[in-house]
Amino acid sequence: MLLISCPNCGARDETEFHYGGQAHVAYPEDPNALTDEEWGRYLFYRENPKGLFAERWLHSGGCRKWFNAVRDTATYRIAAVYRMGETQPSLASGEKPGEKIPGGAK
Repeated sequence: MLLISCPNCGARDETEFHYGGQAHVAYPEDPNALTDEEWGRYLFYRENPKGLFAERWLHSGGCRKWFNAVRDTATYRIAAVYRMGETQPSLASGEKPGEKIPGGAK
């Protein structure tokens, strides 16, 4: 079972959370000006890397607030968590997911 550290409530079981997709996807400034293809790309096309990936999560079973997490998609380890609106923490090139990072789960 995955242990996710909510920046508001602390570490909780993954069953209290809902995945919200890729983090930092900006809403189009003028959605009415988009073509069907551009709108489709905004709605359905997301990155799918192997390794560290910024995601949105909702603590639906707790504080009911959205937050971001950097998770390694290969190992599922959470490298960092941070509140919505905060800048994504930069991970040093030699840092491995799961190492002690401020705000991250151990």
